Amino acid sequence: MHKIPFNRTKDGVTVEVKVEPRSSKAGIAGVLGGVLKVKLTSAPVDGAANRQLIEVLSREFGIKKGAISIIRGERSKNKVIKIEGVDSL
Repeated sequence: MHKIPFNRTKDGVTVEVKVEPRSSKAGIAGVLGGVLKVKLTSAPVDGAANRQLIEVLSREFGIKKGAISIIRGERSKNKVIKIEGVDSL
């Protein structure tokens, strides 16, 4: 597994993420320059890529989808994700 850079908050952690939509396979691709790279098969249309990003992170980290939210960059490839209820990844 990858060593994922994160920042602690009072109720969880935040993670900088760069998404690559329209990939052939969905999943975590690694860490590049302190940013978690995630490949998605969805196109960035009507929030589909954001929903898939939350699903992928939920599956990969074993965390409920409701604990994961996008706090910055909803319409960008570069996002900041907040995961509540954890203190490390």
